[in-house]
Amino acid sequence: MHQLKQYWVAEALEKDLGDPTQPESVMSFKSVMELDEREEFPEKDVEWLYNWNLHHYHIPVEYGGELKSYEEFVAFVRVLSRRDLTTSITFSTLFWSGLVWMAGTHEQKQKLAKFIKDKHGAMCLAYSERAHGSDLVGSDVQATKVPGGYLLNGEKWPINRATISGISVVLAKTDDSGGARSLSLFVVDKSEIDPAGYSNLPKIKTLGIRGSDMSGIRFDNCFVPEEMRLGQEGAGLELGLKGFHLTRTLCAAFSLGSADTALRTVLKFALGRKLYGKTVFDIPHPRTTLVEAFLDILVCDCVTIAGARSFHVAPEQSSVSSIFVKYFVPTAVEKVVQNLSVILGARFYLREGHDEGIFQKVVRDNAIISVFDGSTVVNLHALILQLRQMAKYRAKRNAATYEKLRSRLESRFSLEAPLPPCERAKFELFSRGCDDVLQGLEISLEHLYGLKTDASVDAEVLQKLITLTSTVLEELDAQDEFLASSGFEYGHDQSPESFELAKKYCTLHAAAACVHMWVYNRKILGGFFAKGEWLAICLNRLLMTFRPSSGIIPSIYIENVAQELLKLDRENKMFSIVPLQLAQAQSPEEKTHAASELQLQA
Repeated sequence: MHQLKQYWVAEALEKDLGDPTQPESVMSFKSVMELDEREEFPEKDVEWLYNWNLHHYHIPVEYGGELKSYEEFVAFVRVLSRRDLTTSITFSTLFWSGLVWMAGTHEQKQKLAKFIKDKHGAMCLAYSERAHGSDLVGSDVQATKVPGGYLLNGEKWPINRATISGISVVLAKTDDSGGARSLSLFVVDKSEIDPAGYSNLPKIKTLGIRGSDMSGIRFDNCFVPEEMRLGQEGAGLELGLKGFHLTRTLCAAFSLGSADTALRTVLKFALGRKLYGKTVFDIPHPRTTLVEAFLDILVCDCVTIAGARSFHVAPEQSSVSSIFVKYFVPTAVEKVVQNLSVILGARFYLREGHDEGIFQKVVRDNAIISVFDGSTVVNLHALILQLRQMAKYRAKRNAATYEKLRSRLESRFSLEAPLPPCERAKFELFSRGCDDVLQGLEISLEHLYGLKTDASVDAEVLQKLITLTSTVLEELDAQDEFLASSGFEYGHDQSPESFELAKKYCTLHAAAACVHMWVYNRKILGGFFAKGEWLAICLNRLLMTFRPSSGIIPSIYIENVAQELLKLDRENKMFSIVPLQLAQAQSPEEKTHAASELQLQA
């Protein structure tokens, strides 16, 4: 098992699912492609996951579940997603239980835990409507107060798992005057309402995740008792947006799972395909594309893991940490998949053949992730509204601020540091100017300077890391100075230039996350990670998006990354800063049952 205990569940799940290239494995590429062709709901695979007790990891330990950390959570969702996004996204609707863990009464939490754990219950989120898209305040679904409860009327669409779910979390208008306090949330248990009061809408055909239960639900004078309301009346929008903080971060695990399969599939093709007397991998352009894909995954790893750990270390910053992850990772992986498709040539367009045509499914399925839980534009807009406040906070840092930053950075980035329980009640709609990752960059820069006397660190690599990190800091200073002297637009009419500023801030954030990750884990994640060449290339690549002359990276650094990519593939390990052992092809009698594996966590 991996030395880091929080990755044991992911490794156990990976082992029991088996090698996806083997047709007899659970969720093999062959079986998921057959289901996809038939646009069929992956019922057997979902039931296998319930029998494996994966749903227990959606329930906090204090309510009888196994959910201890979101870092652990992201790891096992990634394992699932590398096989099939349809099943992974289907199972992930249990993410929405987070709203109840955040704002539910003790009775509501106990009831939901029992529903998920004992009944293999499924749930969905019913926020969106045909006419309003991301404009949640414009909701037409009404919840009219009547004695003992509410009457629900209206339609929610499109909703993932709307038909199959036993519980729908419904956002509805309880105040016709409109505004931020006009909406309330309801945890509607279908087994406890009159079936005549609701109807399921037909399945919707989609570009990807074709087998998903993508449909909708309609309410007609549907009575729901008062105890199904979540939180105070009028608090629905605030709770709903805070729920996005969790799910936006967890969406990155879908992207990273897709990225692993895309890279592994194309690498396999490149190593086996011969052109001009050599393998495709030996040709400079495809080789560079593959190496860059691997490096982009490493950057996304740093952003995602730090984001997941931040729920435990700095929950009050979840409004920004979730945006950084949700904007950066899905868009980066979309680009990775697009770039890799060039290597496959016409084969990326085929729905059969090479690895059962799984790459083509990844292309289609992965495209939805950046749209989930607020599109890329919605996330950038939310960041624009907080950029100025973060710049002001950064300008006012002092010795006391630095000490707290130093402590939180170590807890957030040191993967050996134990995480405190996640205090979801501390989630806030705005971070009040705090962003530890960029505001603590000088602390990691100090660490880098301190390593100059450490003989275990390559002096040339270290100097490049210092130079590149200093450049990130210069760019951040310049952006903060610009923000301080520029005007500010409230509301939705933000300029295109503001969106570019937000994108740049996310890129700087990704660079800082990589630096912190290296500083705090240099001695525990293996020789390749420790050497830091990958980090120098990643920083250079990130800076090149707005400073083309950031520096020249020696070709030997790139070659060493290429060799690490080949090594991980040869050893069948995940492409990651935490390279988990992937499942090997094995006989049925060698497979272990989840229960025995999970005993290792005790």
